[in-house]
Amino acid sequence: MKNVMQAIFFAFREILTWHTMKYALIIGSVITTLWVGVGMFFWDSIIQLSSNILSWIPFSMIRSNGAWMLSTFLWLQLVLFTFALVFAFFGNVILRIVSQEKYSSFSVWVAVGSTLFWSIIWFFKGDAIYQQFLKLLTWLPFETIEKGIAFLIGFYLIYNAIVVTMVFMASLFSEPLIASVEKRHFKEDDMVRDNIFSSVRYTIKDSMIFLGVSILAFPLLFIPVINIFTQIVLWTWLIKDTVGYDALSLVSEKVEKEKLKEHKTALWFISFVAVLFNFVPILNLFGPFFGEISMFHYLKSLEKIEANS
Repeated sequence: MKNVMQAIFFAFREILTWHTMKYALIIGSVITTLWVGVGMFFWDSIIQLSSNILSWIPFSMIRSNGAWMLSTFLWLQLVLFTFALVFAFFGNVILRIVSQEKYSSFSVWVAVGSTLFWSIIWFFKGDAIYQQFLKLLTWLPFETIEKGIAFLIGFYLIYNAIVVTMVFMASLFSEPLIASVEKRHFKEDDMVRDNIFSSVRYTIKDSMIFLGVSILAFPLLFIPVINIFTQIVLWTWLIKDTVGYDALSLVSEKVEKEKLKEHKTALWFISFVAVLFNFVPILNLFGPFFGEISMFHYLKSLEKIEANS
């Protein structure tokens, strides 16, 4: 467990440096813009698909889950609004006080702060907010509720596409990312670079499996609590399998997947921590890169222990 926590703390520190942030911000901006554009272009088709799915679900379940989704959507909007408000009103002051080198990490802490602030409010008042949305959905016509929930489902699909694509891109750029980290912190370059193509194939396979299972598990998204649990499990599996294989392929000449199974508890825990980033706006762009760094350093620490024993 000590090696796991060391890897996690190292990755937390590393993602706050500009050297790592540039991967997440540049790639994340491109991916987000791409999927937002795709969503806008096919929005009518997405809403139609969502409405067709909703027509098969009992109204009571739609109303209950709709209230939960609206509550979550409001929380998300308030987090983003608070983040934007801080820089809109205090941007000039922040630029004078915070150095250019620390500006990126300061932005991350502002995002974390706004998320924690509204999460605490939701923790104490979440049930009351949910009940108010439930009353609202009781008063509204079914057609209006259906269109509103269809909109939220469309938003969820686009967001999930961004998350999965970020995992894919983090896997694709894992070699230069880890090489940069290793060079700056350890002044060494003993990474394995012969497995890059097998790693990419593995990532594509995992992405396809994730897509297929997500489609099969889609009805579970309409059951409160179970929907969150299902989403966390799916995201955690994708990170564990994809990023774990990436890290192992950069550590070992011969990639033996049995080694991942030997340490599956640690890898599941690291993946779970990386998945938590997906629940924080803006920070969701950093989750896969956090996973890549922490996984690599955990497996590398095991490699060194075995070599010295």
